Amino acid sequence: MASIPTPTRRPVDTGRVEHLTRELLVALGEDPDREGLADTPRRVAAWWTDFLDRDHGTLGTTFTHSTTHDDFVLLRGIEVWSLCEHHLLPFRLTVSIAYVPQAQVLGLSKLVRQLRVHAHALQLQERITADVAGDLAKAAGTDDVAVYAEGEHLCMSMRGVETGSVRTVTSCRLGRTASDPELAARIERLALASAR
Repeated sequence: MASIPTPTRRPVDTGRVEHLTRELLVALGEDPDREGLADTPRRVAAWWTDFLDRDHGTLGTTFTHSTTHDDFVLLRGIEVWSLCEHHLLPFRLTVSIAYVPQAQVLGLSKLVRQLRVHAHALQLQERITADVAGDLAKAAGTDDVAVYAEGEHLCMSMRGVETGSVRTVTSCRLGRTASDPELAARIERLALASAR
């Protein structure tokens, strides 16, 4: 089994985030010492630390499995939040992950954990979709992986065009999930059923 890489970056400097949040409140015309805002810089710094420096647990548990070439594993309806790197606003994804196991299967929670590793960052939906597919292909020892994500982006809902009804759908299909039309259609039909 190949190990799944965990994206690396420097840890959150909570003291500096707290100071900068206080400065942001002043720049926005607020009084950071007033009731209601007095503890906001500390809470904001704690949230950034929790979101970005989260321990995602074990990512690579596998189990021996005998399979036929048409078996696949599909998780659908996985909800995860991330942050748009362009506006620092949240976006919510509903994700389906499928793969065709070879001699081993991944622990089901590891599929969700790998998604969360990529979502808990300043991100793009397209990058999350592709990176999760690539990392799971390495971990499962097969290129036959598909990831579908449907997202609601607050950078579109509450700013700019201000349209809350728009959903963005991305997919990354590798190996036979892209090249085998029958297998691809079966997986896509089930994967996208949760988005409707």
